[in-house]
Amino acid sequence: MGLMRSALLMASQNSWLREKAPRYKFIRRSVERFLPGESLDDALAAARRLADARIGTLLTHLGENVTDPAEAEGVTNHYLEVLGRIRTAGLPSEISVKLTQLGLDLDAGICYGNLAKLIAYSPPEKTVWVDMEQSPYVDATLDIYRKARREYSNVGVCVQAYLYRTEKDLASLIDAGAAVRLVKGAYNEPSEIAYPKKVDVDQNYSRLAQMLLSLEARRRNVRAALATHDAKLIARISSWADSQGIAPSEIEFAMLYGIQRGEQMRLAKEDYRCSVLVSYGSFWFPWFVRRLAERPANLLFLARNLFSS
Repeated sequence: MGLMRSALLMASQNSWLREKAPRYKFIRRSVERFLPGESLDDALAAARRLADARIGTLLTHLGENVTDPAEAEGVTNHYLEVLGRIRTAGLPSEISVKLTQLGLDLDAGICYGNLAKLIAYSPPEKTVWVDMEQSPYVDATLDIYRKARREYSNVGVCVQAYLYRTEKDLASLIDAGAAVRLVKGAYNEPSEIAYPKKVDVDQNYSRLAQMLLSLEARRRNVRAALATHDAKLIARISSWADSQGIAPSEIEFAMLYGIQRGEQMRLAKEDYRCSVLVSYGSFWFPWFVRRLAERPANLLFLARNLFSS
């Protein structure tokens, strides 16, 4: 399975596949499970349905590695529209952005200026989430996040459990009272900097989740969003939290649209805070292949669509 994951992650970075693969009907049919549609209207409709089930949403417009200042400005303006429409609709939704979409590959100052516009426009009670991308971007992402955090309280950052460095990064973020979304990680990273085995990633994820839910973190008003679809891992974290006297209402789990829907509903009914990342847009192929690499069950889903086409 490790070789399959590596092959998929390499495919996600292949420009030829990115252009050609979306033309195949079985691939487009498969992605519909994880993507409510390509338009903002599709994403907002999905957010409304989830809100009716007491589940919040993070909206993210797919895309990365923008190399044109005008395009980065266009992405920023799009997210300003998203924030306005969330407010008008009264949805329990936030946004999650990639810094390379906002111009990080161009200039850190341009990127920060675009991010600051979004944070300033977002209501203070709602978090603007900064996604974490491949390892070469970690330091720049954390630098920009920390700069934003000094000026605004309503900004959060994503960290990846498969990186060895994350425990140290997380200790610093907890000390600062940050909002943190903990994910396992979805890029093809070398074993020199990332755990290569799933069992080790899971163990580290559990350890980092306990850091985020610790008494110290709660005293510092850390917001922890635990992003995993692993039911066993969710049960392990929930059991540990219960042993520490942490109520379900103090724990937030985050998942992806279309994955573990039953678990999302169960968590919401049991009074856990639950949010779902709703992705949309036409630049979905790299993102979709990374989703396939994360869970073997997703590959089986793709295969069923292939043979039914």
